[in-house]
Amino acid sequence: MPTPPRRLGARRRRPAVLAMAAALIAAGGLGGAVLYNSSGQRIAVLALARDVPMGQVIGNDDLVVAHIAGDPALHPLDARDLEHTVGLRATTDLKRGALLVKSDLTSDPATQPGQQIVGLAAKRSQLPATRLQPGLQVLVVYTPDSTKADGTTRTPETMAAIVSGVGRTDTDGTTVVDVAVGPTDGPRLAAWVAGGKFQVILAPRNAGGS
Repeated sequence: MPTPPRRLGARRRRPAVLAMAAALIAAGGLGGAVLYNSSGQRIAVLALARDVPMGQVIGNDDLVVAHIAGDPALHPLDARDLEHTVGLRATTDLKRGALLVKSDLTSDPATQPGQQIVGLAAKRSQLPATRLQPGLQVLVVYTPDSTKADGTTRTPETMAAIVSGVGRTDTDGTTVVDVAVGPTDGPRLAAWVAGGKFQVILAPRNAGGS
């Protein structure tokens, strides 16, 4: 029985098909590499070099440039914004290593126009254990004798204030805390401080006093 002729054309086409497949695979790999490099591109952003309490003005030493992979879900400040970031005030407690975002900063001053600044020379027992920071809302409570001359109980007076500065603690444990109060409250608060009959307590966020 005669042997059927070989189909040389089909075999000759196979190397061409294999070469084309290899080229497509290589092109796909190259495209994947380009996509990976694009999505994994590292960008320079601003991060915290150390803890910064709420209300404190940002300085050069508080910031560091970090290089991270670009991610559309993240919106940190670009490292090129460093010059414009220094001098702004922290709107919340900022932790070392965290990326800095726009909402972390404000250009608003700790005090408002028309407010008066009163220094409170306070002992440890007159301050909360929580460290006071610029921008923090507090209530200053007037603490004279709780009983009036007629024998009735005195209702404590309070005054809303915003911490604008905190001095160093003296050797006797006294710390001077500057607070901002309304334009008519300064003299009354100064009288409380002169008598040493006051207590500083933390106010709820966004709360005022009477």
